[in-house]
Amino acid sequence: MTYIPEIETLADVPRYHAANRPDSVAVVDGDRVTTYGAWDERCSRVANGLIGLGLKPGSRVAALDQNSDRYFEILFGTAKMGGVLVSVNWRLAPPEIAYILNDCGADVIFIGERFAGLLKSVLADLKKDIKVIVTDGAAEGWPNYDQWLAQQSAADTGYRGNPADTIVQMYTSGTTGHPKGVQLSHYSFYAHDRSRAIMKDQYDPQLLWNDWDAKDVSLVTMPAFHISGTGWGVVGYYNGARNIILTQFEPGEVLETIRRDRVSKLVLVPAAIQQLLQHPKCRETDFSSIKYLLYGASPIPLDLLREAVEVFQCGFIQLYGMTETAGAVTYLPAEDHSFSGNTRMRSAGRAVTGARIEVRDSEGRTLAPGMEGEIWIHSPTRMNGYWNLAEATAATLTDDGWVRTGDAGYMDEDGYVYVQDRVKDMIVSGGENIYPAEVESAIYGHPSVAEIAVIAVPDDKWGEAVKAVIVLKPGSKPDANAIIDFARTRIAGYKVPKSIDFVEALPRNGTGKVLKRELRKPYWEGRDRQVN
Repeated sequence: MTYIPEIETLADVPRYHAANRPDSVAVVDGDRVTTYGAWDERCSRVANGLIGLGLKPGSRVAALDQNSDRYFEILFGTAKMGGVLVSVNWRLAPPEIAYILNDCGADVIFIGERFAGLLKSVLADLKKDIKVIVTDGAAEGWPNYDQWLAQQSAADTGYRGNPADTIVQMYTSGTTGHPKGVQLSHYSFYAHDRSRAIMKDQYDPQLLWNDWDAKDVSLVTMPAFHISGTGWGVVGYYNGARNIILTQFEPGEVLETIRRDRVSKLVLVPAAIQQLLQHPKCRETDFSSIKYLLYGASPIPLDLLREAVEVFQCGFIQLYGMTETAGAVTYLPAEDHSFSGNTRMRSAGRAVTGARIEVRDSEGRTLAPGMEGEIWIHSPTRMNGYWNLAEATAATLTDDGWVRTGDAGYMDEDGYVYVQDRVKDMIVSGGENIYPAEVESAIYGHPSVAEIAVIAVPDDKWGEAVKAVIVLKPGSKPDANAIIDFARTRIAGYKVPKSIDFVEALPRNGTGKVLKRELRKPYWEGRDRQVN
């Protein structure tokens, strides 16, 4: 990203590019092609429409929809009136969606027509009335987005706000059964690039992958309810690139888009890279336009990476970070990727300019290179905190600005970070974070379940898969399918266990705590790290 001093908040992004490149294409979504000048006006209409609905700075605006150009109009339009966008994961089950809408207190929600039934099923559980606008059709008598937008003024609101103000509230899985609202500021989306611009004495030529020019074409195909989707989309708009938005990841459509639109940069998770490579048209596709393919959210098997480097013939950049740091804080340069493999390819790379990484022990003391502990991050992109969760914020974000990741690992002498395990109890499946506590809570209500422990097991396709280990109530018969079906009504499908083991008793320590490491051990034998 090229730092632009005139942009201090996301509200400035459409204004800046409308003034400097009004006729350049900002976004392509199917048949819809919008220039930066027209996009700026549409963002202003969103802002004025929200103000007309009674929203004020700090009001929460929810979005429950798949990726679209309209989503980013709503995001930057919300910035132009001082609101906070809450992107709701449409894969969640109704009780989970109701919790998020109640927790954030959204005043308005933009939904895709296909999710009208899902929203209707949770309205009775909401604590306050919510205004509904349908982005791509009409449903339940709710207004259509385009018709609503046409009724609003295209005049700029003039609102800028403060770089430290929260603009996005993104929900992550919760360690105690409920998701947490991560509050990200305007500044968090460009802070690293500002650091790079002002810290010229620390210029890193291996960060050239994050330089942009007017000819760049960015592909957004990761879901916008993740930082990988929203964050990558913001990067493209910030830099004035031509942004191609795909509704969702579909391998054939991604391959065709790369060929047709001459995509130069994109972000994928390893599972998506694998699906592209398995598609019959992959090796027929012209990838010559791609400068860099960025990947992250979970580790990538070396054999898969070798195949990808050979087929795509572009620069590969591994990223590591978390929602609480607005995405990537480390990177593994293209120069460190090789066909033969090397030690560094097992790492998550080193800190980007402006960020610091340390490995600390349980007392918070910094450890020497090679010693394993918890990975801590100090970055100007860090969150403002969890929404209405002071204790959880204090447990993750220290007073002096360090974020405790919950990941266990070590750092080598050159500052490369190696993730070995997790301090916090979390499963990463296909790039999705899943906390066992959520799954355990959902299944515990089944009439046959006496005790349950949920663990991660290796999975060739998704990296890790969810497994439940269950002790049945006396007289109950083991029926894995019935329990899985029960879980599916309470939690998102990707959180539902892929398999269930039934045991007589769960291993526990002297205080009664379940020893999940003992449960995991048979499935991870022969592996040198406990993440896949």
